[in-house]
Amino acid sequence: MTTAIEQQNVTGERADILDFLGKHRYFLRYTAQGLSDEQANTRSTVSALTIGGLIKHVTAVERNWAEFAQAGGGQQVPEEIEFTPERIAEWENQFRLAESETLAGVLAEYEKVAAATDELVRTLDLDTTYELPAAPWQPPGVFWSVRRVFLHITAETAQHAGHADIIRESIDGQKSMG
Repeated sequence: MTTAIEQQNVTGERADILDFLGKHRYFLRYTAQGLSDEQANTRSTVSALTIGGLIKHVTAVERNWAEFAQAGGGQQVPEEIEFTPERIAEWENQFRLAESETLAGVLAEYEKVAAATDELVRTLDLDTTYELPAAPWQPPGVFWSVRRVFLHITAETAQHAGHADIIRESIDGQKSMG
């Protein structure tokens, strides 16, 4: 039995990245399996995180880093950010399903973003480097390779898959492993 990766003649490091990222995406999606929209938007721990919101957040993060891997930075983060009630609400909305959003919708968007990222893993020069955008939390002059960007996407996905697993277990006892 050949995998999709083998069928596309992707080998070595690229195959490893695709496999590693794919496994962590699977665990994140698995936590949502069988949930209603209401359950996917449930805060089942003291955290404000929800499974639907985590998938939505990981999708946005992956999309942003994939764009960076293609073309580098450019968007500068302001030195001083005013944390108005509107900005705080906007930030919090990243981690939950908004009124017009569904679990099926965020999962479909995640699949679309994942497929686009996978194509970049197959085609971009992994050694290309870009300077990270200036940000209050990032000193100037730090460069990341495209390879590191893909590893960062994987780490972000794995971290949030773990969060989602805890949330899911708190909802109905289901867990991804064990």
